Formats: sequence, structure tokens, C-alpha cells
Amino acid sequence: MKWIAFAWKNLGRNRRRTLATLLLTAIGVAGLMSTSGFALYTYESLREFSMRDKGHVILSHPLYFEQEEDTPMALGLSGVTQLQRTLGADPGIRATLASLQFNGLITNGDKSTIFLGEGVEPEVFQVQGPMMTLNSGRLLSMTLNTADIPQVLLGQRLAEALNAEPGSGLTLMSTTAGGLLNALDVEVRGIVSSGIPDLDARMVMTHLGSAQELLMTDKVSQLGVYLRDNQADRRYQQQLQEQYPDLGVTPWHERAFFYDSVRSLYNRIFGVMGVILLVMVGFAIFNTASMSVLERTREIGTLAAMGTRRREVLSVFLSEAALIGLLGSLVGLVLSGLLSLGLILFDVQMPPPPGQTEGYPLQLYFSPLMALLSTALVSIIAVLASLFATASSVRKPITEALNYV
Repeated sequence: MKWIAFAWKNLGRNRRRTLATLLLTAIGVAGLMSTSGFALYTYESLREFSMRDKGHVILSHPLYFEQEEDTPMALGLSGVTQLQRTLGADPGIRATLASLQFNGLITNGDKSTIFLGEGVEPEVFQVQGPMMTLNSGRLLSMTLNTADIPQVLLGQRLAEALNAEPGSGLTLMSTTAGGLLNALDVEVRGIVSSGIPDLDARMVMTHLGSAQELLMTDKVSQLGVYLRDNQADRRYQQQLQEQYPDLGVTPWHERAFFYDSVRSLYNRIFGVMGVILLVMVGFAIFNTASMSVLERTREIGTLAAMGTRRREVLSVFLSEAALIGLLGSLVGLVLSGLLSLGLILFDVQMPPPPGQTEGYPLQLYFSPLMALLSTALVSIIAVLASLFATASSVRKPITEALNYV
């Protein structure tokens, strides 16, 4: 304990150099926490987005995601109403929502263009949350009578191409499950934007029943199972596979291609940045330890002449480096915490990612696990850097150390 107290006093010998090293260490730790916090925030946001998009677990025909359909709904899922009723009795399941993917032509009478359509249950907008921006009009009504005109939501760019607005009448044309051509007159309920220009140029959403009417089928493409607990997805995946062995049971992460790509990219980018920051901290402490041991060479010789063992002298320098690493880490954690809090209080918007039109708020997650890991890494690197810088000087003969100028 006395050597630690001795090391603490030694830090005050050259306060300017110690303060500079502490500041550089703090900046390195704050950089590690900020980059990891941004990555964790991005991962969590994309994970939440992917789960809300189609569900935590997706039920479908076993071959639906593996091969192309020869005819529309050839690999569709039937008996969905009974399936939803059975799953809805599970208290851990928040909702089960069916969807139907289809495509075809949409026309206003003068101009026709290709569309990518999706038949949905209106509750999907409550479950998914703010995944789309309603630019004008309203979302699909919760109920649709058989006498009502089918409703659609159009992507912003598709609406502009067709000169459509809420209340406009359009016609959808698509191939039925039997291979025939069918048409359905619809009314524009609202104009929405997903933030992805290519999708907004083709997107059409309508009631599930309207899509089934157009395709003349009672099947759906897939059934999304939304859970109350995001951490229970793997457990429910295994449970549903055992309960429905004849169905395809797909967890959300197997369809989250964008999430996987971004995570893989960010892991590489921020991993390299983290290594650079750690190396920077290591060199700073190495330089400080080298200067300190040179200035105190005669002192080291005096301590050795008085009977102090070399490992005890070395422990003083290592303790100094460890204290610098710990104190610098503490200051860096405080800085990163203040930065995270500041970004919560002040709305800072990131520019739109490539291929999108809308930005998103910048947030940095403060992870206790990353805080412990950063502190441990910086402290270990500080001790190793000091060891390399001081080991040879501590081994000098006593006479040589005492005569050092």
C-alpha cells in the first residue's frame, strides 16, 4: 500500500506532463465509449426496426423464402384465421399480423406503372410504430365494409408519378392465384414516405382483404408473430417449430439483411478506430514513463543502494502508470456520459444514410459493460507501456545509475 501512496505522490512531480497524459488518456477512453455507444445505438435501432417490420418470428410456407413462386400464392399460407386465434391465446404474444405480398400495374387511366404491393391488417401501424411518415391523408381505416371502395396508401414518389392525392381513384391490375388477370378499383387513402426513394416509387399498401380479393385467394404470404419481450424470440422460435413442424418458422434476424450488413461494417470500422485509440494511449503513457525514469535514474540508484529491490522500484513506476490509466479512464467515462446526456437533451440530427431521404437523431448509448472493458484495456496497456519503458533502466548497475547525468 505504501508503494501506491508513493506512486500517487510521484504523479505530482511534473504536473504538466501528468495532466497532459491524463487528458490524452481521457480523450482516448471517451473516443472508445463514443464510437461503441454510437454503434450500440445503431444496432439497437436497426434491431428494433427489423423486429417491428415483419415480427419477431415469421410463420410461412416451408419453401416461401427458399424458392420463387411459379404462380402467385403458390407458396402461400392457408388457415391463418385459426392460427391467429390459437397464437393469440398465448400471453407472451402481443399480436399476430398477416400480410400478402403482390405486384402488378397501377393506373390512373392515363398513365400506368409497376407497383410493389402489400396487403396488411390495419393494426400493423400500431404495432410497427413510426416506421413511415404520413405526408397527407390518413392511414388505412381499421374496418372496411364490403360496400366500401378498397383503400390504398401510396409511396410519395409513386403518388407524384400518377398525380394522385387523397381521394383520387386508381386501378390495380395483377395476376390471380389461378393465373388470370384481375383488376381492382381503389381510392387513395393517404400518401406516405418510408425514407427510401426506390421503395417510395413503387410502394402500395392496402387492406389484406382487398389484396386477397384482387388475387382471388384466401391465403397470405406470411404471418408475423410480435412478442411482448424482445429477448424471447429464440425461445418462441423453438416453441413454434415444435408446435408447427409443417410450417416455416423464421426468426427476425434471418431476414434482417440490412441489420447484418451494417453490423458487420460497423464492427470493422469501429474496431480499427478502437485499436488506433488504444495505441495512442499506449504511446502517450510510454513517453511519460520514459521521461520520468530518465529524470529519476539517480534516484533509482539511491533506492537500490539503500537495499530497495528492483521489483519494488519497478512496481512504483507500474503503479504510476496504472493510476494514470484509471484516472484517465474515469475522466473519459465522465466526458462520454456528459456527451450522451447532452445528445438526449439537444436534438442533433444525422444526415440521411445512403439510399434514404430522411435523417435520424444522433444518440450514444452509455454501456456499463463497455465502460468496464475500456477501463480494463486502458489500464493494462498503461502498465505494459510503462513496463517496456522502465524495465531496462531499473536493471542498471547501482554505480552507473548514481553517476547518470
